[in-house]
Parts: sequence; C-alpha cells; structure tokens
Amino acid sequence: MKFLHTSDWHLGRAFHRVNLLGAQAAFVDHLVETVRTHEVDAVLVAGDVYDRAVPPLPAVELYDRALHRLAELGVPTVMISGNHDSARRLGVGAGLIGRAGIHLRTDPAGCADPVVLADVHGDVALYGLPYLEPALVKDEFAARKVSHEAVLGAAMDRIRADLATRPAGTRSVVLAHAFVTGGQASDSERDISVGGVEAVPASVFDGVDYTALGHLHGCQTINERVRYSGSPLAYSFSEVDHRKTMWLVELGAQGEIAAAERIDTPVPRALARLRGRIDDLLDDPAHAMHEDAWVEATLTDPVRPEDPMARLAARFPHTLTLAFDPEGRQEENGASYAQRLRGRTDQQIAEDFVAHVRGGGHPDEAERAVLQGAFDDVRADDSRRETHR
Repeated sequence: MKFLHTSDWHLGRAFHRVNLLGAQAAFVDHLVETVRTHEVDAVLVAGDVYDRAVPPLPAVELYDRALHRLAELGVPTVMISGNHDSARRLGVGAGLIGRAGIHLRTDPAGCADPVVLADVHGDVALYGLPYLEPALVKDEFAARKVSHEAVLGAAMDRIRADLATRPAGTRSVVLAHAFVTGGQASDSERDISVGGVEAVPASVFDGVDYTALGHLHGCQTINERVRYSGSPLAYSFSEVDHRKTMWLVELGAQGEIAAAERIDTPVPRALARLRGRIDDLLDDPAHAMHEDAWVEATLTDPVRPEDPMARLAARFPHTLTLAFDPEGRQEENGASYAQRLRGRTDQQIAEDFVAHVRGGGHPDEAERAVLQGAFDDVRADDSRRETHR
C-alpha cells in the first residue's frame, strides 16, 4: 500500500509579510497531481493544516478546495489537528466529510478508532493521533503525569490494544504531531515544551509499522519507521538549507517499509542568508545567484551605512529582513534584541529577565519550577478557552 505523507501546511501563514497563499495553492495543485500520477492509495496529513486557530477566510477556502479535489480522486485522506489548529473547528463536520473519504481525526478520545483500508495483502489500520496538550488530556488517558511522553504513551497503549484485537497480519500506521527525540527544529515551530521538556522518545511508537509525524518543518528520518515529512514551504530563514518534500512510502505485505521516496514540492522563491559589509554584498559576483531570492541580510560595517535597505534592494529586490552586527563589537552587546532571543525558549527568556532585574544570579530550581508552571498553565488555559469558544 502506497502512502503520501505530508504535514504542516500552515495555510494562511505569511513569510516575513509576504503572502504565501498563491504558493500554498501551488502546493495543493502539486499534491493532487502527485496522488494521481503515483497512484497513491492514501494521503496522510500529520497536523498544522492551518497556521492559527481562527484562520483567514482565503485559507479556509483553499482548504475547502483541497478537500474537494482529494475527494474527487477517490483516494482516502487521513488528517489530524496540530498544535496550531483549533481541533474543534477543524473537526466540524468530520462525520459527514468522512463519507467522502476525508477522515478528520481531531478528538483525542477517538485515537484508537482507525480508518481501515485493504489491499491484496489484507487490512491496514490508520490511526490518527491529534496533537495532545498534556494538561488537557491527562485525565482522558489516565496518564501518570502531565508530560508529552506520558500522554502520548497512554494514547499509544490504546492504539496497540485495539490493534491486538484485529485480524492477524493487520498492518498499522499512526499519524502524530509531536517533537520526537532526534528531530532537528527550526525557528518557525511553536514551542510545545511542558515542564521544560518537549521531546518524546521514538520508542513511544514501538509496535507500529509506520509513524507519519508532523510538527518539525524539516523533512527527516528518526528511524526507518518514524519520519517527519516537514512543511511543504519554508516559513523562516532558518530553513534556508531545507529541501522541501513529501514522503512517498510503500508498506509491504508484512508491514516492512518496501520503499520511501522524497517527492519535492514547488519552491516559490529560493532563500539566502547574506552577511558582510554592504559594499561587499553589492559588488561580490558570487552573490549573483541570490539576486532573485528572498534575502536576510546582516551587515557588519563598523558604522551603519546610509539608506542600507534601499541600496540592498537595488541588487536584491526581495530583501525581507535587515540586521546589523558591526565588526569588532562584543558579541553580547552587539547582537540585536531579536538575535539574542533567537533559538531561546520562553522559559529561558524569563529566567534571564529575573536575573537582570535582581542584578545577577539566575533563578534556583524552585524558582524555575514556578516559572515553568506558569507557562504551562497559560498555554493550557489558552487551549482550554479555544476548545470551549
């Protein structure tokens, strides 16, 4: 059985204020054509269909067109909600939409109710495991503690229990939205850490023939049976080295991975991160290849140049961000506020703030626990209010 694994569409998201709806529509066109030309048996969408809980109307319209086109192909689609989605909104009409072959899995309580497909070798059970906010689903799964590993482990126990009741030889696929140990993050993913811990071990998914992951935006293989498809488009300059693809995975007669191929997705425009003095950036012929790219420029001139954005735009008309890091300046003092925060979690920023206002001395273990508890409570409260809105 042949699956097309994709995730993290983030419909409605912009790239540094550049509207990406046209590029996202081109991706949907490519997805539909790939399903048709490769005779795919099922499409797997592992969460973050939208970029935010209440998406803009054009994004909803694109989503609607995508579902209609997939349904017209007669190829089953299994789709889960991610941490950017409103599970409740995404799941509206799931029962009715399911009759058209589009199977939305947004309710954690239904994670052990699979979509069952069949080929000449027997059944394949596809389990949709939506993003699980630990504080909100702990009781549902009777998890031992509030953590991603605990709730995912409890949900997978349910899935394995259901699989054990099915005919011998039933193959299995799980869709999940999580940060799995070994995965490489980028700047464009939302922090989902709980208690200071965000990653779960790949062993959580033991016993399943294939796990189609979403959340991380880089295509990557955790192990042969556990993979991220990554996002179809770049959503930050930290993804400059990403090759944007979908996984075309073939599941063999015994549940083995018979083939796994990366299918490239359309690139609306290349990305480039340029660094140096402005005259060098404007004159160096080596940068000719970046003249049509979206550019992030960091200028290292000792003195800030006059009208730098306009000068850069003369050669690089698609320059989107401009930063300054003068040569010879101390790294901590010379870095911009955004640069100092890049790659840091909310917890780390808060701890630095505490140290700053008290004039030195970082929070101790008890204080860090209080800060982390506050962040966990706020995120859980946001999710709870969204669920009941």
